[in-house]
Amino acid sequence: MPETRTAAAAVGPTAAPAGRGLPGTDLVLLAVSIAGISSSAPLISATAAPVLAIACWRNVMSVGVLGPYALLRHRDELRGLTRRPVLLAMAAGVLLAAHFALWMPSLRMTSVASATALVTTTPLWTIMLLRLAGHRVPRLVRTGMITAFAGVLVLTGVDLGLSTRALAGDALALAAGLAAAGYMLLGAEVRRTVSTTAYTLVCYTTTAVVLLALCLATGTRMNGWPPSVWGQIALLMVVAQLLGHSLSNRVVRTLGPTVTSTAILLETPGAALIAAVWLGQLPPAAAWPALLLILAGLVLVVRGGRK
Repeated sequence: MPETRTAAAAVGPTAAPAGRGLPGTDLVLLAVSIAGISSSAPLISATAAPVLAIACWRNVMSVGVLGPYALLRHRDELRGLTRRPVLLAMAAGVLLAAHFALWMPSLRMTSVASATALVTTTPLWTIMLLRLAGHRVPRLVRTGMITAFAGVLVLTGVDLGLSTRALAGDALALAAGLAAAGYMLLGAEVRRTVSTTAYTLVCYTTTAVVLLALCLATGTRMNGWPPSVWGQIALLMVVAQLLGHSLSNRVVRTLGPTVTSTAILLETPGAALIAAVWLGQLPPAAAWPALLLILAGLVLVVRGGRK
């Protein structure tokens, strides 16, 4: 996913398993997932190719890897899919494409830490969408939303003081979080009756097609890069998409959405650390309190969403 934000699962209709231990193997897989997802933003920032092309090829490669397995192991299920889940999975793919098309450019406009923190507001947007659908919002979730939005206001104020370009990057990252929320909710609905593999194939294929259309419409360069750039795109696909998000989808079934989504919030400090060590990119000192407010608010949202 988006950047698939599993944090949204904690505030969706899925309940966390009660009274279940935390299997050691799944905790290791969760740690690998967090490391993979955290590498996404720094890798995108370091890759010398247009961000839309990176997003498109990343999804094309994912379909190329997952497609043969899905067609071999889930052929009967794919043939038996009815119209409704297919359309919902395709709609989720369109929203995932919008998420990529909004978030990845934001990484070239504002800091990795700011863009990552703002895009992980997906649970806040999910809560708002669920509230519009008539779901009750627990008090702890409301407290978390207020805390996180306070952090968003502080962070955007800091970035406005830096440049209007940084502020525009913040806006793109927030919009990407909203697109991811819609993607998460649609995906949760489809996966009530469809396996993750079948859903992912339809969704990622749609995402790749939409991003390819955007690249062609905008005249985005799609090739002609040195082998090192192709290697970075392939690495992004493997560590962020296949290992990062696929493993998070795997362990959420056993660890529960609350544990998984709270851990995935470590993406922000993880990405900031990798960007600092690898790219020498540090957010301004004034941004750190805002980042902490956002993370604290999201933790409250995820914990409160368990109820």
